[in-house]
Amino acid sequence: MMVLDQQVSRMNFDEFTGTVQHRLELPGTGETLRAIRATLMTLGQRLPEGNAEDLAASLPVEIKWYPTGAVDEHGQRFDWQEFVSRVSEIERADPADAAYHARVIVDLVRTLVPESDFQQLRDLLPESEDDENWRKLFEIVDAGGWGDAAEAQTGGGPQPDATGGDELGEMDRGSDPAE
Repeated sequence: MMVLDQQVSRMNFDEFTGTVQHRLELPGTGETLRAIRATLMTLGQRLPEGNAEDLAASLPVEIKWYPTGAVDEHGQRFDWQEFVSRVSEIERADPADAAYHARVIVDLVRTLVPESDFQQLRDLLPESEDDENWRKLFEIVDAGGWGDAAEAQTGGGPQPDATGGDELGEMDRGSDPAE
């Protein structure tokens, strides 16, 4: 099988979990894996099986199991609030932390999968406020993603405020603080 999309980054398991642990500032691998498993397994429950497999195909082999093999029933209908509730329960974290962890993990997944597969994910999750309000899952992605400059300026990457607003779009990511 020939890989057509050369722009997709590749990460192994250690790089993926290390990146998540660093971005979320979690103390250990156990907490990191719980956050990853909670997010991707719950996302896999929401997506039709074929779409979950498409999304997982570019993830490290040990990670791709979470949205596919770990899921008993794909294609369940639930909204953002239910997603956060499920992730929170699996991760054993409070809902605000679980929601933030899911946003960071989805942003990392975005860098690893072909753009068409990520767009397919977005198309399957209604983003309007009067529908299922999944746009909240993509707040970091929509703010431009987790860039090195954003991390250096904030000390921890983009962190949308609790009201759903985000000032990162206005942040000058490339300026020299000495200017």
